[in-house]
This record gives sequence, C-alpha cells and structure tokens, in this order.
Amino acid sequence: MRPHTAPPTPAAGDVTPAVLAIGRPDFPRILIDTLRRQAGVGHCMVFALTRAGAASCLLDIGNIPTGSDLGAAYAGQFHESDPNRDALFEGEGSAPIVLPAFAPRMYGARYRKIFFNDSDIVDKCATAIWTDGTCFYVNFYRITSQGRFDDAERARLQAIAPAIGASVARHFQQAATATPDQNLAALFKTRAPLAALTPREQEVCRRILLGFSSEAISQALGISLHSTLTYRKRAYERLGISAQNELFGIVLGLLAGPGQLN
Repeated sequence: MRPHTAPPTPAAGDVTPAVLAIGRPDFPRILIDTLRRQAGVGHCMVFALTRAGAASCLLDIGNIPTGSDLGAAYAGQFHESDPNRDALFEGEGSAPIVLPAFAPRMYGARYRKIFFNDSDIVDKCATAIWTDGTCFYVNFYRITSQGRFDDAERARLQAIAPAIGASVARHFQQAATATPDQNLAALFKTRAPLAALTPREQEVCRRILLGFSSEAISQALGISLHSTLTYRKRAYERLGISAQNELFGIVLGLLAGPGQLN
C-alpha cells in the first residue's frame, strides 16, 4: 500500500499566480483573482506610507464603485486618523504585519461613514510590510452582498499575508524603477483607449511619446517611413484624435487619474 500523502495546502499553492505576475502589467488583475479564490475578497487597495507623512494609493481594484474616491481621500488626509496607523509604524521592520480584526468601533464617526457605511463595506482584513523606508499597506474588503469574512477565510488571509504583502511590495518597487518605455508599454497594454490599438500602432505611438521623429521610428522598428505614417494615422483615427498633443493629453489624463495601475 502506498503511504498516504497529505495534499498541499491551498494557501501555499494558490498565491503562486500572484507571485509569478510580479512586475507584469496584469499583476493587479491576477492579484485580485488570487484573493477571490483564496477568501472571496471583493476589493483590494494598496497604500504606500512613509514616516515623513507622505501617502499614496498604489492600487484600487475590485467591486467597490467608489474605490478610487476612497483611495484619494485616504491618501489625502484620512491616513492620519486610521486607527491602524500606530500598529503600522510600530511594526516597522522586515517582518510582515497582520492588522487586528476589523471592528467598526475602532473608527471615528466620520471615517466610518465615508469608508464603510457610504461605500457599502462590511468587513476588512489588512497586512503591511516595510521595505526601504516605505510601508506597503494592503487592504482586503467585503461588501454587503458578500457578507463578512468567515473564520476560515480570515485564517486563510492571515496565512497568505506574508506572501501577498511581499509580492505587492516587490511589484511596486519594480514599477518605480521601470524605464519610461516600460511604463508606457504597461499603460498601452492595460488602459483604454490605448489598449484597443494594434501592437504595431502601440509601438509607433509609444515612440512618438518618447520624442522619436517619424524617421527614427521607422529605423527603430525596421519599417518604411510610409508604414510609420500609416500606423500613426490609423492609431489617431482609433483614438479619435488628429495631433500629437492630443495623444499626450490622453496619456497624461490616464497617468493623473486614480487607479492607474488597474
């Protein structure tokens, strides 16, 4: 008789897709898909905090329609009144931090109204990790239609928190050091209306944004000048624009808007 072998725990195997997606444009989507499979997480938000008082929303993805507004509000002022703030800053170091279980009474009335009552959030779990002076604060939410996390889901999130937090930190560190062309490539692959362009149209538009002349684009891509101009014309038609400054306007709008990494 073969010896009985226990099956691998889902907590160990199910985070693999998110780990493998680090540095890729589809990391946010794969992260939320992984969290949904693990524990039915409805929404995920990631904030970067520093001891100097800076705060920014790095990721907002899931089923909360007002997520981008909540992210901006938290990064703008409410991070200072987050009851988890002391635990985050007292836990600075290389070890992952698992925040206390959610309880509405932890939060002030205005905070609770904006971030839970008005946004239909009924439960949350959170983890954090410090890397090079930045705290990556990862929040997992459930809305009314989903109900609160049950004990098994909460235990699963606590089990995978170290791997998820480290993956998030690693991903956004890589994004911060990416070259301008890598950042543009990610934007063109994931954000409408740019993602609707063909691969060749994207390549031409990216080089226009990087300051290449039509002749330089032709040389870089190994195509004729006529082909370069044709791809540019088609791209502009798809985007509903007619000039280079309008292309810059689209990209700047996407970069300035909330949830740019989704």
